[in-house]
Amino acid sequence: MTKSKMNPKVDGFFGKAKKWQKEMEKLRMIVLECPLTEELKWGKPCYTFQDRNVVIIQGFKEYCALLFTKGVLLKDPKGILIQQTENVQAARQLRFTNVREIVQMKPVLKAYIKEAVAVEKAGLEVTYKKASEVKVPEELQNRLDENRALKKQSKTREARIEKYRRQILKGKGLND
Repeated sequence: MTKSKMNPKVDGFFGKAKKWQKEMEKLRMIVLECPLTEELKWGKPCYTFQDRNVVIIQGFKEYCALLFTKGVLLKDPKGILIQQTENVQAARQLRFTNVREIVQMKPVLKAYIKEAVAVEKAGLEVTYKKASEVKVPEELQNRLDENRALKKQSKTREARIEKYRRQILKGKGLND
């Protein structure tokens, strides 16, 4: 695998990290050994292949993580990928609480990253549930039902579709 170049914008992220700094820097070194481009997206180190997000390094209160953006498409022979919540459809995480765990997992991490790159090379896409299939929490639905201003009119939805049509057709989100 070809090594990637460090991005100075990402250096700033690691310099400011208060928690999990050593762990996230170790993850960075491993990911940089792979043929990915290092970028800073959403304030996090994001590694891309041909402008497609592959993995993101994240820090949380209880752990740091390597998030595979299309993790659901990986084979996961070790059974180690974690779905953050029941509503997360595509992404899967590997979680760590110390550098030793990361060092021990290095060969596995590189194999999973290699597979994630292969997913992008093959042009595989995640099949997402339709909005009607996603369960809306009861509390949220109650609030939506109570407040007329929150109800979306047909013409509002149509205007939004037209406004973001190009992004939608490119498979991009509102902020991409």
